[in-house]
Amino acid sequence: MSRSPEPVFLERQSYRRRRLSDAARMTPVVGLVLILLPLLWADQATTSSGILYVFSVWAILIAVTRVISKKLSDYEHFEKSTEEDDSGGGR
Repeated sequence: MSRSPEPVFLERQSYRRRRLSDAARMTPVVGLVLILLPLLWADQATTSSGILYVFSVWAILIAVTRVISKKLSDYEHFEKSTEEDDSGGGR
């Protein structure tokens, strides 16, 4: 009889950091798709609504990128502080 494989344990902090870095990598792709979307409704929409949409997407992408960047830097500072604590404070 073989035993069932043990579940893989992933540390919560490293898992979240990896998902945030995945989100950071996907942000430009999602932004490109959202910005090119008005090309599909070129017949039905006015130019002014298209311009408002593009600038709204642009502002939202800036905000999302800032939040992701802030959280990733927080995780980086947290990891550095735990490494220093583990090494004995550099002594």
